[in-house]
Amino acid sequence: MKIIILGAGQVGGTLAEHLASEANDITVVDTDGDRLRDLGDRLDIRTVQGKGSFPTVLRQAGADDADMLVAVTNSDEVNMIACQVAYTLFHTPTKIARVREAAYLTREALFDNEAIPVDVLISPEQVVTNYIKRLIEYPGALQVIDFAEGKAQLVAVKAYYGGPLVGQQLRQLRQHMPNVDTRVAAIFRRNRPIMPKGDTVIEADDEVFFIAAKAHIRAVMSEMRRLEDSYKRVVIAGGGNIGERLAEAIESRYQVKIIEMNPARCRYLSENLDSTIVLQGSASDRDLLVEENINDADIFLALTNDDEANIMSSLLAKRLGARKVMTIINNPAYVDLVQGGEIDIAISPQLATIGTLLTHVRRGDIESVHSLRRGAAEALEVIAHGDAKSSKVIGRAIEDIALPPSTTIGAIIRDEEVLIAHDNTVIESGDHVILFLVDKKYIRDVERLFQAGLTFF
Repeated sequence: MKIIILGAGQVGGTLAEHLASEANDITVVDTDGDRLRDLGDRLDIRTVQGKGSFPTVLRQAGADDADMLVAVTNSDEVNMIACQVAYTLFHTPTKIARVREAAYLTREALFDNEAIPVDVLISPEQVVTNYIKRLIEYPGALQVIDFAEGKAQLVAVKAYYGGPLVGQQLRQLRQHMPNVDTRVAAIFRRNRPIMPKGDTVIEADDEVFFIAAKAHIRAVMSEMRRLEDSYKRVVIAGGGNIGERLAEAIESRYQVKIIEMNPARCRYLSENLDSTIVLQGSASDRDLLVEENINDADIFLALTNDDEANIMSSLLAKRLGARKVMTIINNPAYVDLVQGGEIDIAISPQLATIGTLLTHVRRGDIESVHSLRRGAAEALEVIAHGDAKSSKVIGRAIEDIALPPSTTIGAIIRDEEVLIAHDNTVIESGDHVILFLVDKKYIRDVERLFQAGLTFF
């Protein structure tokens, strides 16, 4: 697939890295020559220096025969104009734009071929807000992913000493919970993936990914670790777009405080939020945190744009007694360094966003893609099409499907029903199939497996 990416920042660079390893023809456009040289040295891609909304720059990048334009510069306006130019002059089939400003996003009629021709809108702040909200809803989870509009969920937890299933084989899950159907999709032990089998023994500190119907998630979590009490008191450091959206989404269910440096922004937040308490000051101010009883906080969320400020305020909050600490980290190199120590969960906004972008780049009818473990693995929701003659999966039991290496089928959503995958489960046309890939180099094989052809012999 020939793809032009506008913007060599964190999101654009991470996307180029993902796609370049999957035999796509990638061109990255940016005004910053140093960024482009760095990307070009690391990846097998073309780079073009210039403003992505200029017709001459797009033509130089290969827009005449590009399959897709992904506009993820820091400017909403440049992203939107670039899509307009790609549509009008080059008839680019698929145009994806990152748009951050809520003033644009609330005008639905703005984005169609008669106005601004954007096929897919990506709002990173909303994606990250939803991601954090799910983590707040499931205390103790490292990652929570929705499939089929939340009917099924994939959850990552760290197995703790004393968990009922720790030290026991996976096949004993069913004996422990006879009325709950679940499947362990993958296990990461000391950062190495293990393909789970019935005789696999779960060890303390294993990162366990399991899938189940939403109603059963907490029951399965309790098998891996002692269930944590629900959060009540939430402290948010940073009242920017993500901080504001998160407070708005959770303030009716939790006691929320926001700490924000900018006085004008504080006034805006206090006027626009209902019950959230807005405090003006620095989240790294020890006296302020003590005064606001940080030791009573169930969760402290550092959501500013400054990685170092987020890390330092999180470490301080944890030392002063905050029960749990979550931190946004924009620099991918920092994420693995800080997670799991004093900081419980490090969130990479670009990796949370990248799955939304990959959903539209993958071949076949892929409903959603989710990046797991900082991009090391992937979970996909694929819709099975065709019949037994035209498809390699329909009408076949899972044990008879030639799955690529390191790939497992975790569940199937059929209409409103969540079916956890077992060897004898048969896939039908229209099923939403949830797959887990520990090694992303097999993604093309998975796509081919689910592409319906004229006939297979």
